[in-house]
Amino acid sequence: MNKRSKGFISMILIVMISLLAACGGEQTTNETESEIEITSDSSGEEVKIKFAHSAAESNSRHEAALKFKSLVEEKSDNQITVEVFPNEVLGSEPQMVEGVAFDDIQMVAASTFAQYEPKVDVFGLPFLFETNEQAWEALDGEIGQAVFEPLLDDNLRVLGHLENGFRHVTNSKKPIETVEDLKGMKIRTPEMPILISIFRALGSNPTPMAFGELYMALQQGTVDGQENPISNIHASKFSEVQDYLSLTGHSYAPTTIAISDQFWNTLTPEQQEIIQSSVVETSEFHRNKVKEDEATLLAELEEAGMKVNRPDIASFREASQAVYAEYEDVYGKDLIDSILNAQQ
Repeated sequence: MNKRSKGFISMILIVMISLLAACGGEQTTNETESEIEITSDSSGEEVKIKFAHSAAESNSRHEAALKFKSLVEEKSDNQITVEVFPNEVLGSEPQMVEGVAFDDIQMVAASTFAQYEPKVDVFGLPFLFETNEQAWEALDGEIGQAVFEPLLDDNLRVLGHLENGFRHVTNSKKPIETVEDLKGMKIRTPEMPILISIFRALGSNPTPMAFGELYMALQQGTVDGQENPISNIHASKFSEVQDYLSLTGHSYAPTTIAISDQFWNTLTPEQQEIIQSSVVETSEFHRNKVKEDEATLLAELEEAGMKVNRPDIASFREASQAVYAEYEDVYGKDLIDSILNAQQ
């Protein structure tokens, strides 16, 4: 091989080596940039929470949901954002609870968890509590923790409770003075077994129905009446389609806040503390608000045309005692007795 040929081959080898080096360097640079980009996205990722409930925007429960949103976003410097979905826009209460159980929705405020753990409805036994404070003590203490803990098996972690309050009856036919006045009335109830049993024991015809369907059902006469706390009756403008409100106080109903346990376990301890402490503050805010506002809301319902009466509770108590016997095997006599004894 002559000298000229050797030089030409050397030149080709040099060019090839340079090209390979350039390609290798470029690949290394790209890999480094990619690693930096992934790390940056991961560390700066915003946590988003869908928080669903069934109440109308005019209900204090929605105000409480917005309070929770504000607290969480402020405490986390907007690293955790909360989107509130009111008025059953993500489905009925059982559907929303199921959405959290399946980790499709992160959080829910609802009253219907008995499809996963029947004992959670024990607090709705007829005339179990005489005051809101008695109910709060049972819910927030060891009894409440033990009752709601089994929901973890269905991915439902309970963080606290909003106030729903004592439930009362409205109807479009007549004042309910004694339990006899309820005989044969078609009364809408939530899809909660304990409330269905209560109204069956009181002699009415309980009709489970989603809350979002209730106003039209009352307006069209599909049902004669319904039962709800005063705040719900007021916020949903039932005074437009119901003439009578009877303050029976037949059952206490909390609104329980639950979060997907699967989602909860993706959070840092600091993020968990922000959410938990915000639920506690929101619960205190809502409980105080509902209790303080009840007299005002009642007066406004009367001004809107509802006739309000206080019935003979003794007849309701006597008729509903059968519910205790019916649910003794479901809730356990020891659990029921522990709640009753704690109030003495």
